[in-house]
Amino acid sequence: MIKKLVDIVLSMIGIVFFSPIILVISFLILVFNGWPIFFIQSRLGKDLIPFNIIKFRTMEKGYSMSSENDAVRQTGLGKVLRKTSIDELPVLLNVLKGDMSLVGPRPLLLKYKNRFSKDQNRRHEILPGITGLAQVKGRNEISWVKKFEYDIQYVDSHSIAMDLKILIQTVFSVFVFVFFFFFFFYYFFGDSHYFVS
Repeated sequence: MIKKLVDIVLSMIGIVFFSPIILVISFLILVFNGWPIFFIQSRLGKDLIPFNIIKFRTMEKGYSMSSENDAVRQTGLGKVLRKTSIDELPVLLNVLKGDMSLVGPRPLLLKYKNRFSKDQNRRHEILPGITGLAQVKGRNEISWVKKFEYDIQYVDSHSIAMDLKILIQTVFSVFVFVFFFFFFFYYFFGDSHYFVS
């Protein structure tokens, strides 16, 4: 109950605080990459119940056929948004809706539903999160097996204190990334083809 209250309060604060960035990014995507601004995709939620996650669109329009194909379809602006994790800001709406928590195991694609071991499947006992223990421990630098181990560790020992610690580490990283984003935006502002490449 306390965790849910913290999620609602902090996500509302986050939406208000980051609203200038959300508006700027929405405008940039619309101008340089066109409509739609957001990317909506089904993910596995608590108890394996699917929900629609919402992010900023970072790729050209089309169907996802492979990770290699997705990498090619990424726009210049999209690459920056992903690198800085700014594409995740709209996910705060999922937290307000109750689909997700601020902190928890990252929600995975529906195609992975039947690929978890019994122990790994325990990551779905709680709401998925925008950030989590695995993300602050290494994000893409650690193996999937290690990520699942951190997910289960979080499920077994999560607390408000742990959540706040993870959030502080995440917010610090995002602020660093946001600084570099605006640096790159300023640097490439006069070279608009960068955003549509």
